[in-house]
Amino acid sequence: MSMKTYDDIAEWYNQWIGTHSMSEDPFFPAVEALIGEVKNTRICDLACGQGRVARYLANRGAHVVGVDLSAKLLAIARRQEETDPRGIEYVQADAQNLDTQVLGLFDGVVCFLALMDIPELASTLHSVARILQPGGWFVFAILHPCFHTSRSGEIETSEGAVRTIGRYFVEGYWRSDTRPGPPGKIGAYHRTLSTYVNTLTDAGLQLVRLSEPVGASTAVASHVNRPIWEEVPSILVASCRKPKEGIIT
Repeated sequence: MSMKTYDDIAEWYNQWIGTHSMSEDPFFPAVEALIGEVKNTRICDLACGQGRVARYLANRGAHVVGVDLSAKLLAIARRQEETDPRGIEYVQADAQNLDTQVLGLFDGVVCFLALMDIPELASTLHSVARILQPGGWFVFAILHPCFHTSRSGEIETSEGAVRTIGRYFVEGYWRSDTRPGPPGKIGAYHRTLSTYVNTLTDAGLQLVRLSEPVGASTAVASHVNRPIWEEVPSILVASCRKPKEGIIT
């Protein structure tokens, strides 16, 4: 039996995410803080899904190209663009092999909670490096690899809930029947923290800053709003930069 893709769950995923804006998302402020000012910049929203991040950045004056492999999620994004135009271009393409002649070069690339859904990390990060201008930035958020593995959960102790972690060093595809979100529907790909950092370096991207936002205190994030996420981080956010020409070969 083949693994499901986002095309298989597009309508469910769109309803699960809801209609709230990125300003209401409990984790996006940490991403936005690392992105900085976007007005009049050209940004690629990589694995854009139904275009929530793309619309948010376009509202702040960015020229946005949204890229996703799922035709059904892109159809939802394009319907939004037709209803309320923001000048966003949506392109169906594989993040693991982006065509620079089609996409051009960008001042920045953002990938919000999607990098762990893509099978091949190295080819994806090389694609990001190819489409960035020298000196351009790459900001991504992922499920924190130290606290989301194929064997992870919670136990109650006399002092409260404790996050339990196993199989951290076992990389690759996993899916959990107990997870309510995409990891339960289509699965995800686990990599160690060192794999992420080393693969970024191998792609020629310099790690600039990390952020581990605390908890999820809003009703919008009810699917992750549990006390344990006040104790350990659910999400890891990273800012990277493509060196200017001549610094790193």
